[in-house]
Amino acid sequence: MFISPAYAQAAGGGLLDQSALVQFLPLVLIFIVFYFLLIRPQQKKQKDHRTMLEALRRGDRVVTGGGIVGTVSKVIGPEEVEVDIAQNVRVRVLRSTISSVLSKPDPAAAREATREKDKATADKA
Repeated sequence: MFISPAYAQAAGGGLLDQSALVQFLPLVLIFIVFYFLLIRPQQKKQKDHRTMLEALRRGDRVVTGGGIVGTVSKVIGPEEVEVDIAQNVRVRVLRSTISSVLSKPDPAAAREATREKDKATADKA
């Protein structure tokens, strides 16, 4: 009288029944949110940094990962550049350690400064 009869449950519809899809839906939504808020912006930032490093030229003012500010004096190869950090002080750094480019020289102004420097050198000789 006090015990109710137990009945067997109906067989499930397989592994991917509707309740399983409902359980996985929050996980899928979390992954989508993570992709658009974390993964995608980080990939874009890495791509922009790689493009910046590939576009390094002589005369660019750069900041290294250690906080040293200098001017690129020579591009040695695909992995290294030579940076002037003080008068007559040049260091070789890896491109990957350059964190940002502060300014790029105006090509016309750089040519003009080179011409004036060459003219002053020729006048002294």
